[in-house]
Amino acid sequence: MFYKVRRNTMTEYFTIKEAAEYLNVTGQTLRNWDNSGKLKPYRHPMNNYRLYKKSDLDKLLKSIKKK
Repeated sequence: MFYKVRRNTMTEYFTIKEAAEYLNVTGQTLRNWDNSGKLKPYRHPMNNYRLYKKSDLDKLLKSIKKK
């Protein structure tokens, strides 16, 4: 339930699994993009898990589609 409540905020964050599904890539691909600087994850303050802003994912999708 916590996650659904957060979805109603103006800024949406995705877990690594959700971001991978959204971009149609694997979680390992996201980790590689993090390490190379292609995508910047945010960290959950309680558990330090990777979180991704939907707007960042959309920007990445647009840049990939342009190529």
